[in-house]
Amino acid sequence: MANTFKNYVATLTDATETTVYTVPDNTTGIIIGLNIASTATSQVKASVKVAATHVVKNVPIPVGSALSALDGKLIGEAADEVTVQSDSSTGDIEVIVSVLEQS
Repeated sequence: MANTFKNYVATLTDATETTVYTVPDNTTGIIIGLNIASTATSQVKASVKVAATHVVKNVPIPVGSALSALDGKLIGEAADEVTVQSDSSTGDIEVIVSVLEQS
């Protein structure tokens, strides 16, 4: 069984729900970190889902701040997605998802 650490990043540019990570086929994705940073000039709210289930919903992120949206680890199975959405029409959020992939 191969173990590989990876980071997946995304910059949100609008309020569309954005897929940051999809667990590959024949792989287990252990999500070990999920950080969201605001690049906005006013407070934004963010929502994060893993496998279509909210991890956080509409959590406020002040100007120039960041949030660790994960307190522990989550297990993703093949085809599970990590998605992030901003309430801002300009996005103004940067995301890093850290994963240990086992295949």
